[in-house]
Amino acid sequence: MQTQHTLENCRFCSLVSKANGEDPIGTAGTCDHWLIMEIAQPWPQEIFEENPTIRSLTGLFQELVFEHGIKLKPILIAPDREYSYPGFTRVLYYYRPAKLFSQFEKQEFIVPENKAAALVTAIFKQLMQQPNDLSQFQQYQQQTSHIRELMVCTHAQVDLACGRFGTPLYRRLRKEYAPAAKGKLRVWQTAHFGGHQFAPTLVDLPQGCLWGHLEPNVLDLLVQRNGSVSGLRKYYRGWTGLSEFEQIAEREIWMQFGWSWLDYLKAGRVLAIEEVAEGKEADWAEVRIDFAATNGSTTGAYEARVEVCGEVMSALNSGKEMELETVKQYRVSRLVKVG
Repeated sequence: MQTQHTLENCRFCSLVSKANGEDPIGTAGTCDHWLIMEIAQPWPQEIFEENPTIRSLTGLFQELVFEHGIKLKPILIAPDREYSYPGFTRVLYYYRPAKLFSQFEKQEFIVPENKAAALVTAIFKQLMQQPNDLSQFQQYQQQTSHIRELMVCTHAQVDLACGRFGTPLYRRLRKEYAPAAKGKLRVWQTAHFGGHQFAPTLVDLPQGCLWGHLEPNVLDLLVQRNGSVSGLRKYYRGWTGLSEFEQIAEREIWMQFGWSWLDYLKAGRVLAIEEVAEGKEADWAEVRIDFAATNGSTTGAYEARVEVCGEVMSALNSGKEMELETVKQYRVSRLVKVG
């Protein structure tokens, strides 16, 4: 019996998801804050538990999320030969600036490695409205609000699909698109941030959109926004300023508006939703998306009904033996401008 290498013997979850027509919309997660930190590779599978710097912050992070209910997304990025500084750690902190918003506000710090945990602690304590010494780190703050950051998951140790499909996409973006942007775009490789069945998957900040099942031929459209938004429809996981059903409705509005929609200030709310047992997905929800132009000249709202329209089989993890799960698929059955 012939033995094969793990990669050759592997069934990739993202190929199964794509082949079965799984729509990635609504899978972006919701967050009000991002905490992104440089940690050198290699990244073991349990990097959050095994790295001493990160481990020292775990208790505070859990308090932030579970006791204070703060929606914060942590991401690890690999230092870059061009962007990074030996002996120093970069920390990017993004936050939701208002109820209605279009993109996250950014603070970036480059601190000596031995001060990284203290900086993150100060940010966490500020979020919990506890005494903190964040002002001590002002000297390390960088003025990079003009820079767009694309972050591609390449964390093969968590799922082989991210290494297999994320790495070549990262390399292409890093080699071709970042240099052409003349300092206005940086491209990073990240540890796992969720959704490897959508590999290659990336985060686009400060906008806060997530993308999945990406293909090389849509990178121009994604980066340069130089064509019809409809070409990106099937790759859009959603905008993290909204919740799952709101994300599904928001995509439909974006498809009607075009690129200008991304600049509108937005907020969403669920008006009604099917009551289901814990752990079950509702079959329908009614949502409202409010929007306003940045200069205040235009305001309005949409109301939408999102309904289940079928289901597909998908795999949450790659591997030789693959367990398939049923995933509900949704569509917007009604979309009305109400204001």
